[in-house]
Amino acid sequence: MSKVKLAVFDMAGTTVQDHNEVEKCFFDAIKATNIDVSSEKINSMMGWSKILVFETIWKEAIGIDHPSYRDEVNKSYQLFCHTLENHYESVGAKPYDGVLDVFEFCRKHDIKIALTTGFYRKVTDIILQKLGWDKDLDKNYLCIDNTESNSINCSISSSDVTHGRPAPDMIKLAMQKFNISDSKSVINLGDTPSDLQSAHRANVLYSVGSLYGTHKENELMAYPHDQFIKEPKAYIDIIKQL
Repeated sequence: MSKVKLAVFDMAGTTVQDHNEVEKCFFDAIKATNIDVSSEKINSMMGWSKILVFETIWKEAIGIDHPSYRDEVNKSYQLFCHTLENHYESVGAKPYDGVLDVFEFCRKHDIKIALTTGFYRKVTDIILQKLGWDKDLDKNYLCIDNTESNSINCSISSSDVTHGRPAPDMIKLAMQKFNISDSKSVINLGDTPSDLQSAHRANVLYSVGSLYGTHKENELMAYPHDQFIKEPKAYIDIIKQL
């Protein structure tokens, strides 16, 4: 019997296919507001709360005390939100091959499935609806009991917590929702440095980095982790061994 009670998964780049579309939405918003930011810089902040990305960019560009700082942040962020929502509304979303097999394995072994994301709630809901993963979730985005129709048990967005990644708040909220007090019964899978950092700060049992998402192994190696995987199904073998 696995000691794992809760499996936490990132969305874009981990369970939901991301072929750099989110990064492109960032660049479209940045370009429209005439600020120069490298692709490496944007990539390093993937997984963060999206408003924090723009706060960081503008803080480095003009300083937090600049009279236009907050206006510039809000303008860039609103452009990004508009672009991102339009993308998912028009293009939709697809899971990576094998993700649904991992979910099914977790359900069969009474392991709760929580999705966390740096997206805010509105775009998170669009993605869940496009995937059909919102079935049986209540108004608190929770489904305690496993049913035949639901894919996940919980959805948590960055706007549901005080601090998004790399803080551990979303993982801790997921634990709270399922009345899990021992972080050593929780595992986490994500494809960004901030996923690995948040898992480390939450003191989870096992932290896994996905190498099929937005980051390569050399970009993740410096961050605390237990293992990397190259396909979602490999997560099943990890759970079996814990």
